[in-house]
Amino acid sequence: MTEQGVWTLAWLRFSRDRVGFASLMVVLVYVGIMLAAAIGWLARDWSEERGVSYAPPTFLGPDRSAAAAAIAEQRGPGDDYGIPDPLAADLAEIAKGLTGTGASEARSPTLAFGADKWGRDVLQKTLKGAQVSLFVGLAAALLATLLGTIFGALAGFRGGWVDDIFNWLYSVFTSIPYLLLVLAVAAVVNQKGVATVILILGLTGWTGIFRLVRAEYMKHKVREYVLAADAIGASPARRMFVHILPNVSHVVLVQLSLHVVLFIKSEVILTFLGFGVGVDTVSWGSMLAEAGSELLLGKWWQITAATIAMALLVTAFSLFTDAMRDALDPRLR
Repeated sequence: MTEQGVWTLAWLRFSRDRVGFASLMVVLVYVGIMLAAAIGWLARDWSEERGVSYAPPTFLGPDRSAAAAAIAEQRGPGDDYGIPDPLAADLAEIAKGLTGTGASEARSPTLAFGADKWGRDVLQKTLKGAQVSLFVGLAAALLATLLGTIFGALAGFRGGWVDDIFNWLYSVFTSIPYLLLVLAVAAVVNQKGVATVILILGLTGWTGIFRLVRAEYMKHKVREYVLAADAIGASPARRMFVHILPNVSHVVLVQLSLHVVLFIKSEVILTFLGFGVGVDTVSWGSMLAEAGSELLLGKWWQITAATIAMALLVTAFSLFTDAMRDALDPRLR
């Protein structure tokens, strides 16, 4: 069976899995949102203050207490006694000039999914947060998978002192609980930003991939097709990455998708604890960090939007990973 036939068979097996195929469609929708937000088609104005502070979702209607408070602020101190304030109009104009808002730029009392403390649209923040969190997960997973595959291939194929060095490095990284290791590296780096989070997660998350790839290379390097390639003069690099790698690619792909889910959740935890993206960037982690104080005031819409968006993506990615693992399992070919 040719290599193309193997991948075609795997795709046919995957397409018959309805749950896996539906999960793939959900993941592709999120990837489309990420790309659209990155080029400015979606959530371009997420940082603009479109609603009043803590504007509730539209289906709840305006917040009567907030509206009453706004009216009370506009009233002069003498209004309660029936005495008009002669400076009220001038003070209102000065306030509009200082804030840059006029009557034509009045903020909405409600938004589709509500607003945060500053009046920013929660729906646009959720879409922009999907771009940042998913990009971090994909980029960090690609970096970790690349490192784990290269390290595992070298250790498993070469053996000897090369294997000893990588095993020692693996033991050092795995001797510390993963989350504590990530937090320790983030504290040492002490620099926020998307690129920093990607490097922290990618450089600390390769160990699981390394262990599996190393075992696969140790198993495949003594098989007949590799020994035959050696007999006809194929170089070690060609045997590692041309002959063996396609036969262990199912392990690499499954680990890649698993690490996307892991790193999305890790980014949320890092940002929630103050080690993630900067204050000028929104992600699901930053939304959850903001929502902690909002819950004390009964404002639940931001944490609900971020949680539902993240839970849907993580669930879809997990189901997609399970279906892909079944489709690529060589024992089912």
